Amino acid sequence: MTSLTQLLKHSVVSKKPISESVYTSLLDEQEKLFLPIQNMAKKAQYLHFKNQVYIRGLIEISNYCNNDCDYCGIRCSNKAVQRFRLSDEDILTCCKKGYALGFKTFVLQGGEDLLFDVDRVSKLIRQIKKEFSDCALTLSLGEKPAEVYAEWKKEGADRYLLRHESANSNHYAFLHQSPVDQKRGRTAIYRQNCLYTLKKLGYQTGAGFMVGTPLQTNQHVVEDLLFLQDLQPEMIGIGPYIPHPETPLGKISPIPTPTQRFHKTLYLLSLLRNIHPRALLPSTTALATLIPGGREKGILHGANVVMPNLSPEKTSNKYEIYKNKLNTGSESANGLATLSKALESIGYEINKGIGNYV
Repeated sequence: MTSLTQLLKHSVVSKKPISESVYTSLLDEQEKLFLPIQNMAKKAQYLHFKNQVYIRGLIEISNYCNNDCDYCGIRCSNKAVQRFRLSDEDILTCCKKGYALGFKTFVLQGGEDLLFDVDRVSKLIRQIKKEFSDCALTLSLGEKPAEVYAEWKKEGADRYLLRHESANSNHYAFLHQSPVDQKRGRTAIYRQNCLYTLKKLGYQTGAGFMVGTPLQTNQHVVEDLLFLQDLQPEMIGIGPYIPHPETPLGKISPIPTPTQRFHKTLYLLSLLRNIHPRALLPSTTALATLIPGGREKGILHGANVVMPNLSPEKTSNKYEIYKNKLNTGSESANGLATLSKALESIGYEINKGIGNYV
């Protein structure tokens, strides 16, 4: 074991913060440390979760969005995207389908759609928690005022996912250069404060970032890791950046190759499993989209959550943050048996419990 891995292990065991210089070295020496860090991650994963992988039922409720993020395919200025908005009845039907399949967590994800206002979402929360009282409900609906987050928590929402995107103020601004976002004053600090508010309100909170965005440096990622160390989220979602051709960032080159983005994401998953051993780490659809077998690779590098899509077939290919999102076969909810076999083939099994952070 190298001195860096020994230092990492000591910091985790002693619960001492990891310094910026150590994070920098860990990233700079990715090639040498890739396998040792993965082996450590698998041990931490087994210690806390054995071979269990939690499933979450993802329901994409709307691809209307008031924001204009430069990397995102559902940005408000993209006129090529086919817009959709599920009815409340559609959403409840998705929950019923998922519940029949054994799902005990539902994730409502959408753009910042003004028609899904505080009252409408509050009503949905009440309906879902009443009909599926033994289930957890996660929201992923973007930046909101503290009083909105508080209202939804009071109505029964359990978790909230909000990727911080980048902890570096300049890189965050680079991802949000559009006049719409600039006018709204969207900043890294505001985004981070939303996450601190969610934690304070008692949500199980998820943060995270994309790996391999244009102009992203190791120093940017170091700042992401330092922010996560301070926030101590219960969930951390990272995935490889996949360009969307109808976005400003999608036209920027060069960027790291798909293989480079894939391997760096796997390495960071292993690092995060070591640094946050009890965290819930998804193996994202982006991993599975970028490289065949990517979802299973994510699990083998420390992830312990997968999120099959419960959305209606007529809309599931329209929530295109990036193009060609995998949403067939074992990646769809209907392919749960296939998913189970895929996980069994690498020594893991599905856990259909709520899967709270403990």
